[in-house]
Amino acid sequence: MRLSSIFSAALAATSTLAFPSAKLAAYKTNSTVGPEKGHLVIVGGNLKSESIYQRIISLAGGHNASIIIVPTAGGDPSYDQNFTTAAAFRGLGATNVTVLHTYDPAVADTDKFVAPLKSANAVFFGGGRQWRLVDAYYGTKTETAFNEVLERGGVISGSSAGASIIGSFLARGDTSGNDILVGDHTVGFGYLKNAAIDQHVLVRNRHFDMFQILEVQPELLGIAIDEDTAVVVQGNDAEIIGSTYALIYDGGFWSRDGSGGKYDLPEKKFYFLKAGDKYDLGARKVVETETTSGDEL
Repeated sequence: MRLSSIFSAALAATSTLAFPSAKLAAYKTNSTVGPEKGHLVIVGGNLKSESIYQRIISLAGGHNASIIIVPTAGGDPSYDQNFTTAAAFRGLGATNVTVLHTYDPAVADTDKFVAPLKSANAVFFGGGRQWRLVDAYYGTKTETAFNEVLERGGVISGSSAGASIIGSFLARGDTSGNDILVGDHTVGFGYLKNAAIDQHVLVRNRHFDMFQILEVQPELLGIAIDEDTAVVVQGNDAEIIGSTYALIYDGGFWSRDGSGGKYDLPEKKFYFLKAGDKYDLGARKVVETETTSGDEL
């Protein structure tokens, strides 16, 4: 038996144990890749652009919206209400920002802990190690409450580790190091279904890393987002905003100038989208507009 076959079987067994069948069925029957209600704002790390912060605030309902910051991925012993991301939102006019954190799933499963989420308009997951979010919140009342924010038409956002947790497959989820793409944690929160999300892609030369995941689960849509760049999702509609690029791994190739007949590595296809570009997650194709034609990358 080839090593890849053994690896695939092992991953399937791990995912089955970690991902209850009822929840998996719910994802399969949902009619859109992204949330049917609400929005995702998925940031590739090192968030600096005021425009991205303001998009989150605007989608959440404005400066009085309730925004919950979850710094748990960071791994610090504790966090207070002055956590840097909370301060950044406040500095841009958000008036109702709360930091919510625990490493203890028993605490995360209490009504008292969940209470601030019941009226929240947005949740933002900070950076660090994405598996810490799984260990703290997966299967708890808190995870249910996160999803309810979307169901009310709110926003789920995150940067770096907080971006990867948004996918159904958890990229770089190994507790021993973030250089392992398929690790001991492979299940994300699944707000973006049938997808794996990587981050810091250009800054850290991660262009080809996504293929380690796709070799094991080729049915997934791969999205890798560079720093200070975001993919905004509602339903099957995705839009790129921010400073640089998002890379798309959908088995095809797209060129801004309409070319693409030559490709040096046909088995490892991906392409770049920049601010203003749009993508249909259901059809897995770029939405061609005037801004996506005639302008070379």
